Amino acid sequence: MKLLLFGGTFDPPHIGHMNLLRGAMQAVQPDLTIVMPAGVPPHKAASMTPSMWRYEMCACFLALEKECGGRIEISDWEIHRQGRNYTIDTVTMLEQKYPGAELYLSVGSDMLLTFTEWRRWPELLQKATLVVESRCEGDMGALHRAARALSAEGGRIVFSQAKALPMASSDIRAGKAPAGALPPETEQIAGKYHLYGR
Repeated sequence: MKLLLFGGTFDPPHIGHMNLLRGAMQAVQPDLTIVMPAGVPPHKAASMTPSMWRYEMCACFLALEKECGGRIEISDWEIHRQGRNYTIDTVTMLEQKYPGAELYLSVGSDMLLTFTEWRRWPELLQKATLVVESRCEGDMGALHRAARALSAEGGRIVFSQAKALPMASSDIRAGKAPAGALPPETEQIAGKYHLYGR
């Protein structure tokens, strides 16, 4: 079984995230995709938006099941953990829950370029194939150089062909998002809880 892990803060999930997941699913053709909203990430402050609201908004990703094939699940595992969570913890949990599964980990441009700073990165590199997704135009040269270096360490790397959409959750939180930035499911929940000026 192919299992794709797609994680993020998702505060909020937007059409850029949808585009990235679509590209990763098309590249991997997973049997199961697990969308994992972050709890307390190690590299930045915890989100100010309550975790269960972010979890609810991730329902937007379920719309990709029919389009891309394979099953999608939204997991609240990380948001219920105490303290900071590292990707190696999540991947180890998935190994135990789905023994024998072929694990794929979606990583964006910034994540790939700093991968050797991650906790227990050599072990993580052995456990999961990285699915690399460009998040801004013009970064492919740097991404391919980083991928070659990780391949030399035994890493397995797949590149998504999704075109980068220049969009950031921080802009949406600041009220600077373009019209149509939020999927309908996210827009509905943001309105329900009066988030992001809705």
